Amino acid sequence: MADGSDTTLTAEQTAGEQAPHGLVAGLKAFAAGHGGAKAVIEYVGKRGARIVLVGADGEWGDQFADDTVTAREACAKAGVTVENAWERELMDQMRPSNDLWRSMARRTMAR
Repeated sequence: MADGSDTTLTAEQTAGEQAPHGLVAGLKAFAAGHGGAKAVIEYVGKRGARIVLVGADGEWGDQFADDTVTAREACAKAGVTVENAWERELMDQMRPSNDLWRSMARRTMAR
């Protein structure tokens, strides 16, 4: 049983060092280009974790990480604040593009 605990500790300690440099650079670039950013991390099963970024100017985008631990570490290294959930203020700040609205309309009408 002690071996299992040691393995868990080792995995947690190394997870912090696994944030890919490209992911951190992408988060930093988005934040710099949009006057800062906040993030919400969503677990998406085997695919990993989706980091949804909302810029101070209302633009939004996303990045994918291998897991939620890596996503949180990448956000911390990039200086992006992670919100615990989709708060009303954060959703009100989002400004979807016209292309996104058209895309959503096509999906709705195709059903």
